[in-house]
Amino acid sequence: MSEQNPVSQSNIMLTYGLLVFIWATTPLAIVWSVQDLHLMWALVIRFFLALPIALALLWLLKIHFPFDKVALHSYVAGSFSLMGSQFFTYLATNYLSSGIIALMFGLSPIMAGLIGRFGFQQKLHRLQWFGMSVSVCGLAVICMSSGAGQHVHPIGIALMLMSVFTYCLSIFWVKKVNATVEPMAQATGSILVSTGVAIALLPFIWQYAPTHIPETKSLLALLYTVIMASLIAMFCYFKLVQNIKATTLSLTTVMTPMLAMLFGSMLNNEKPSAMVFVGAGILLSGLFLYFYKDFKANRILAEKLKHIDHQS
Repeated sequence: MSEQNPVSQSNIMLTYGLLVFIWATTPLAIVWSVQDLHLMWALVIRFFLALPIALALLWLLKIHFPFDKVALHSYVAGSFSLMGSQFFTYLATNYLSSGIIALMFGLSPIMAGLIGRFGFQQKLHRLQWFGMSVSVCGLAVICMSSGAGQHVHPIGIALMLMSVFTYCLSIFWVKKVNATVEPMAQATGSILVSTGVAIALLPFIWQYAPTHIPETKSLLALLYTVIMASLIAMFCYFKLVQNIKATTLSLTTVMTPMLAMLFGSMLNNEKPSAMVFVGAGILLSGLFLYFYKDFKANRILAEKLKHIDHQS
């Protein structure tokens, strides 16, 4: 973590905790939002509500919103992490519990590593390859645990792999475009493009249009995905990007899945089998191995900085 006064450190810790909480509860909110709405309508309405709020925030904060060719390219690339990724996630709600959905998103760093290796010739060390192998074994255990009464299905796993792939691909695409755009403007532009795609979906899902006001739980869950997952989480994320190490931020992918499974069990009566927990443990162990060298280097650097502070 960069040098902060005690108040700033407390602020960063609270922001980190809030982000972990939001990412751990968003899969459950998605599952609840589609209980009384067609899943594609829940996704479309989410962007219809998020766009005016994002535009209002841009106006209130007086953030420049570029509309040149490079910026538009960046917005399209960013939309793949929103509409592109969420399209597959919402489809997966028919097959997977909220905890498994969160667990699958924990594979994001590994998917990003594979895209970087084979798409951008980035190097991976042996321990990272081993961590990937361990995580894949954990995923296989989870797939094999599917059966009667278990909300785990290979189709859902495949959909979530597509979701994670699209999300990670978007990150590399945005970096490659390298547009000079404020983070908030980038997010708003990506929401704008996603809303355009949502409008294009309407003719295909019009027959499933809501004919009644959804139940309170579905409405509240939908609002949660708009305000907390699409807006507040974004602010938390970019604030942390500017104040802490990337490896520290990436720890959220290890922490959120187990919290999500806990919330799903407590609030949605999700009862994963023992094999699902075994598979989840193996998968998360693989993630830890994948990040081990980064964590170790980060800890050594923190100790050196602490030693320098004591000497000064």
